[in-house]
Amino acid sequence: MTPATIVCLMTSIALAEELLLLAYDDQTGKATGSRIGLDLGMAAAVLVDLALAGRIAYVAGNLVVNDPTPTGDPIADRILAKAADDDPHTPAQWVQRLRHRLRQHVLDDLITRGVIRDEDETQMGGVIHLHRYPTTDPAFEAEIRKRLAEALITDAVPDERTAALCTLLVATRMEPALRLPPEEAARAHERLEKIASGAGFSGDANLENSIVRPSVALVVATLGNAIRAALGAPRVV
Repeated sequence: MTPATIVCLMTSIALAEELLLLAYDDQTGKATGSRIGLDLGMAAAVLVDLALAGRIAYVAGNLVVNDPTPTGDPIADRILAKAADDDPHTPAQWVQRLRHRLRQHVLDDLITRGVIRDEDETQMGGVIHLHRYPTTDPAFEAEIRKRLAEALITDAVPDERTAALCTLLVATRMEPALRLPPEEAARAHERLEKIASGAGFSGDANLENSIVRPSVALVVATLGNAIRAALGAPRVV
């Protein structure tokens, strides 16, 4: 069965949740890496999940709804309904519109489901609000890291969702979240870039030869470009 023949349904854990779990330290419950990169990546991830589920598509420079049927994921469905009632927007406009407060919605959802917990460390009579989100159920993140590890150490073609996750990690510069030793980091970056290219998620690939559906590849590619443009050129140390 090829990726084009697979019916992609929303899974028990969304791509935005996967990015968040990778970014937060399991023990301290603190976010690591670029906060804006994570927020942009999570916004894009919700849209990618909708594309994987066949709900949105990239048409004439905009992301448009082609099927308003709810997916069953509350966060994605809220965004789907908003997109269906709103004017068309470019991928860049959508990630900027969605990134605000999205992280807290995802955190609250994961808390409700028992994946993480909220440790309130508010101090000075409520003046300084501090919250940590350590992992309660490590099974979800373990599955994510297992998929990524298999994609990085083999030449096997990953599934659409894993290929999209790899692409978002590169675009958001979240590769340190993989927690690889320095000698493996460069090789991992090359592999992630190769996966993105093979999936048609970068401009140098022919969508007809994509390992995923061209309709999905277009959405992911344009969202990846929007994230890179928003983050600007990487800092040279």
